[in-house]
Amino acid sequence: MPKDHGIGASQKRREDVRFLTGAGQYTDDINVYGQTYCVFVRSDVAHGKIVSIDASAAEAMPGVLRVFTGKDFEGVGGLPCGWLITDKNGDPMKEPGHPVLATGKVRHVGDPYAAVVAETLQEARDAAEAIVADIEELDPAVDMKAALASGAPLVHDELSDNLCYDWQFGTDTETVDAAFAAAAHVTTLELVNNRLVANPMEPRVALGDYARANDDSTLYTTSQNPHVIRLLMGAFVLGIPEHKLKVVAPDVGGGFGTKIFHYAEEAFVTFAARKLNRPVKWTSTRSEAFMSDAHGRDHVTKIELALDADNNFTAIRTDTLANMGAYLSTFSSSIPTWLHGTLMAGNYRTPAVQVNVKAVFTNTVPVDAYRGAGRPEATFQLERLVDKAARELGVDPVALRRQNFITSFPYATPVAVEYDTGNYVATMDKLEEMIDRKGFEARREESKARGKLRGLGVNCYIEACGIAPSNLVGQLGARAGLYDAATVRVNATGSISVMVGAHSHGQGHETAFPQVVAEMLGIDESMIDIVHGDTSKIPFGMGTYGSRSLAVCGSAMVRATEKIINKAKKIAGHMLEASDADIELKDGQFTVAGTDKSVAWGDVTLAAYVPHNYPLEDIEPGLEETAFYDPSNFTYPSGAYACEVEVDPETGRVEILDFAAADDFGNVVNPMIVEGQVHGGIAQGVGQAMLESCIYDENGQLLSASYMDYAMPRAEDLPFFKVDHSCVTPCTHNPLGVKGCGEAGAIGSPPAVVNAVLDALNVGGIKVDHIDMPLSPHRVWAAMQG
Repeated sequence: MPKDHGIGASQKRREDVRFLTGAGQYTDDINVYGQTYCVFVRSDVAHGKIVSIDASAAEAMPGVLRVFTGKDFEGVGGLPCGWLITDKNGDPMKEPGHPVLATGKVRHVGDPYAAVVAETLQEARDAAEAIVADIEELDPAVDMKAALASGAPLVHDELSDNLCYDWQFGTDTETVDAAFAAAAHVTTLELVNNRLVANPMEPRVALGDYARANDDSTLYTTSQNPHVIRLLMGAFVLGIPEHKLKVVAPDVGGGFGTKIFHYAEEAFVTFAARKLNRPVKWTSTRSEAFMSDAHGRDHVTKIELALDADNNFTAIRTDTLANMGAYLSTFSSSIPTWLHGTLMAGNYRTPAVQVNVKAVFTNTVPVDAYRGAGRPEATFQLERLVDKAARELGVDPVALRRQNFITSFPYATPVAVEYDTGNYVATMDKLEEMIDRKGFEARREESKARGKLRGLGVNCYIEACGIAPSNLVGQLGARAGLYDAATVRVNATGSISVMVGAHSHGQGHETAFPQVVAEMLGIDESMIDIVHGDTSKIPFGMGTYGSRSLAVCGSAMVRATEKIINKAKKIAGHMLEASDADIELKDGQFTVAGTDKSVAWGDVTLAAYVPHNYPLEDIEPGLEETAFYDPSNFTYPSGAYACEVEVDPETGRVEILDFAAADDFGNVVNPMIVEGQVHGGIAQGVGQAMLESCIYDENGQLLSASYMDYAMPRAEDLPFFKVDHSCVTPCTHNPLGVKGCGEAGAIGSPPAVVNAVLDALNVGGIKVDHIDMPLSPHRVWAAMQG
């Protein structure tokens, strides 16, 4: 029977009760005494020299407290980048300044160059419109290839060109070239991984507060990692000692990566609150979000695959242009390199893999992590390439994959990572069962009878999650540790508060984390409360991203709970007059092994705080423990995805009829939450494949700047998903055996959709090698016309 509690139980998320009843508290719900409002004045040109800013009329308007410009931030640090990349020549990446408010030049549409603080939001808006800026428009660098050309406009005048770094990794060039020269067949593909806007349901909000009495600053913000924001903003931007700065991230309505980063608006409201001795609040509009939130993806790639005469993969070679936008966002430099290049081996045993990435500055919004962060880009390139190779060779695409699967573990790839466990054959077996592949040809014929083209697309993925260990990523350029922490505080009556470094913004931590602790202690989940998001309450942790919460923070929680159990056994031993080595804990009862002598969990916890009836000698009173956990390796979720589509040859319209996902997430704590995470990821991946695209014109104007022009997936665009996670190879290096599930759906779905559409066209007699995402009816129809 299915479990109804503890690890493995499909429990409904307890936090959803407050969200569904309107009782959640988001940053915009927080208002403090004396609060003022901020409105930013943003550039309407992509590239321009700031000649002058006249704020005199605005400053004289009712309710205006102050107008800030870049001059007010002289001597204040710029926004830092959290990862240093060293290029193939051994030189550090170019790292131009990222000011809180633009000085000298504006570098993308939406770049803030002034800000108004006023008593009311409307007064701030009115004053912002009264600011007159003389900005001399300059030619922008928008297209990456053009931005690298000789004589291209410089995004940053202090640089010699727009190349941030030229990074190369993997097998040496001589070996790779030899493999391609000896190949019986080479498949080449050029493709675009389209730029995306994350669009979480809750726009970003920042509220800065300052207490002059004790010189304490507080920032309330929509963040995925409040401790990292405190570290970056306090130490590197504003110079506020950490003990004088508190960052609070309350309920957050979605992040998808775009709320990981430290943004200018957070630094501004904290700075302005100190200057004015008044709280300052900024709430992003949806229009602002399109031109101020970090965008995702935006790669242009040429990828090649070499095969021998028996269709075995012998080498992979890629060349990618990765858009950085106008500035380096917090983790932007690591996305196309260490989070992308290290996954280019995929699920396949390929002896030689080489990855080259050129990162390019352009006059566009900065680009950083978006759900999957580098892993979707790698998977899309590789899985589109394998499908194209199968078509060129005239072999079954599933059979070609199976032939080249890694089957022995651990497996060290040519791109520096070692997969500890996996079973790619099992996930493919499960997928073929889920989609009834044997019955597909009959379904194709049925579609043909109705004048439609039916296609089936299959792909595999592997991702690296729980980025670690700290000493390794530090050698690779990370400017922060990537561990996490948890404090387990047992109250006298046996209830528990667990303070965690991870942040929950849709992952279900408040439900899943108690399941783990309850399973270890044998008590009810309702006795356990999860505390997160407030740096004054939680231990220093690195936040939530990269499917790391359970694998890293959950492991810290397990270690802290183990310490609790060990101490509680000593107390129980005193109470039962037995050695703690003979004490067993099961179902909330401490028992002396081999006897019927026992004492309940609540009695032991009370004795920890009221020890006078049970002298504990050398044991300290209380029952509270903290643990930090630094993983020894990444975790490696993997899976196989399939999509079945129907294409209308008259219009190019694509309808997704069926979608299946077979994933290996290692051990699963809450299957219901995992299924929801996969559903959400697939929806975002299908959105990229079919609908979403962030478009700039040649002048750097954002053409897709609202939901009128940026197509988000809706319920009617998606079928019911078939999801399975019964193929389990537990992670070998964390105590829970978990791998992570939050990004898988977004990684595995785009190539499955594109492969399905191309299968429909090619089998239907229309030869098309590739169509770049999104597969709009116009793009598909145009491809069919040759």
